[in-house]
Amino acid sequence: MDDVYCIGHRRVARRSLISIPKATALGRRYAERIDRSSKILKDPVITEYVNRVEQNIAENSDAKIPVTVGVIQSPQINAMTLPGGFIFVNTGLLQAVNNEAELAAVLAHETGHVACRHAVANMTRRDLLQYATIPLLFIPMSYPVYLGITQGLNFAVPLAFLKYSRDEEHEADFLGVQYLWKAGYDPNAFLGVFSKIIQRERSAPGSVPSIFMDHPPTKARIISIEQEIKNLLPRRKDYLVSTSDFHRVQERLDNILNRENQVQLAANKNKPTLIRREPKTAKVNGPVQQPENDKPPILGKPPKSSS
Repeated sequence: MDDVYCIGHRRVARRSLISIPKATALGRRYAERIDRSSKILKDPVITEYVNRVEQNIAENSDAKIPVTVGVIQSPQINAMTLPGGFIFVNTGLLQAVNNEAELAAVLAHETGHVACRHAVANMTRRDLLQYATIPLLFIPMSYPVYLGITQGLNFAVPLAFLKYSRDEEHEADFLGVQYLWKAGYDPNAFLGVFSKIIQRERSAPGSVPSIFMDHPPTKARIISIEQEIKNLLPRRKDYLVSTSDFHRVQERLDNILNRENQVQLAANKNKPTLIRREPKTAKVNGPVQQPENDKPPILGKPPKSSS
């Protein structure tokens, strides 16, 4: 994987029991669940731009499947990759990066996961543990039967498989830097993104999702990327850092989010406020007592009438 001039013709994918069509179908189902459970940004200008940046990365990668990107409205700096080439990035990430190269760096890292089929490899390891005692695992089965078994075991959207191992994160870094360079971007943007994540976590502990911070941009990862940029990537005279489209999209996103915040504040302001009536009390010598007229009625038998 060291020959960057062979990008696109290398075999970097991990072995898996799950075929590409099955992985794509599974990823699509998980993506639909995320669409239903998260607030997805529907603005076509922003989503088209992010996908355009990703397509440039994907075309200069080792990924063998189509890659698409969705944008989730969330202030957290985060991105994730599902099986089958489905990537999601948060609006918090789009607001945090300073230029297009930094956005492309994040997408290149996620594309490294896609090219290596890390999510599918993790699912394969999990399934082997789950089905080790089930003979049907080793019998050819149709995709509907496979889905039936996973649903029967109460499998939801498996966020756990997004927690890649340390080796997988290093591999995604290693390939992502190459894809970034091949697409024409400044590979040093990778280090810029890492710096932002470290600064954000230091200034506001817990602001970076735990899934992302399970394998944070440690000093070892940063040194490894610096060495790769210096020793492996051929030097270029010019690199793409940013574009006018990036700044227009970032400004558009800020306007959309600010407008939504103002609408939400106005809606909260116009909501009726429930005010509870305080019970009437009378002060006497000693503890506070309830006035006579506020006491509950006493039920008793009616007096007998004299005849």
